[in-house]
Amino acid sequence: MATVQLSSEQRILLHNVSWQTYETLLREFDERPIRLTYDRGDLEIMTLSHGHENYGKLTGRFVETLTEELNIAIHSGGSTTLKRELKKRGLEPDECYWIQNEPAMRGKKDFDQDNDPPPDLGIEIDITHSSLDRMAIYAALKVPEVWRFDGESFSVYRLGADGKYHLSKQSLAFPFLPLAEVLRFLRASDEQDETSLVRSFRRWVREHLLPSWEASKQSRPTARRTQRRRNSDGSKAE
Repeated sequence: MATVQLSSEQRILLHNVSWQTYETLLREFDERPIRLTYDRGDLEIMTLSHGHENYGKLTGRFVETLTEELNIAIHSGGSTTLKRELKKRGLEPDECYWIQNEPAMRGKKDFDQDNDPPPDLGIEIDITHSSLDRMAIYAALKVPEVWRFDGESFSVYRLGADGKYHLSKQSLAFPFLPLAEVLRFLRASDEQDETSLVRSFRRWVREHLLPSWEASKQSRPTARRTQRRRNSDGSKAE
């Protein structure tokens, strides 16, 4: 057993922990602010600092404001435990969302680990690094995209065909979103209250993203009609 304490976050790393013990601890700590990360017998028990939780909630509010303003359907998962017994891996993201797969989760209050799709987006706050490779666990659980913020830099990782994450210049769920702007708003939280900050982010979305988003939606019916005409002429659909 190893214990590490940094920036008010405390971690305990245990080895040779069975899957059954991991699931028992998940039930025991269900209502407590403790994060469990399991990787093939290694278990990290971690208390989260205020800064960690604050950045996670704030990033989630940006996602929710963005989707609200652009009328993009989402299903919020918060810190829902993601785990696969066959992979012997599990973790709780700081926040997670179903976006492309929102219809599959609509109205559900329970997440079926074996049959429901994984979240389309996970948010990972990494101010003090985990003792375990959480990105490898996300990959094993097949989460298509992870946003990662370490207190200084904001990065987007997309899951490749090789089963590994690759640093990307654009989000898979929101390819139109300038990543530098997300970092700018996260950094502004050091000097600005959250209500004002989220209101500023909302104004920015309305001014810089909404016009082009609405224009792109108006062009889609035309593209579909063109495709239907091509198909009716006997041409092969692209």
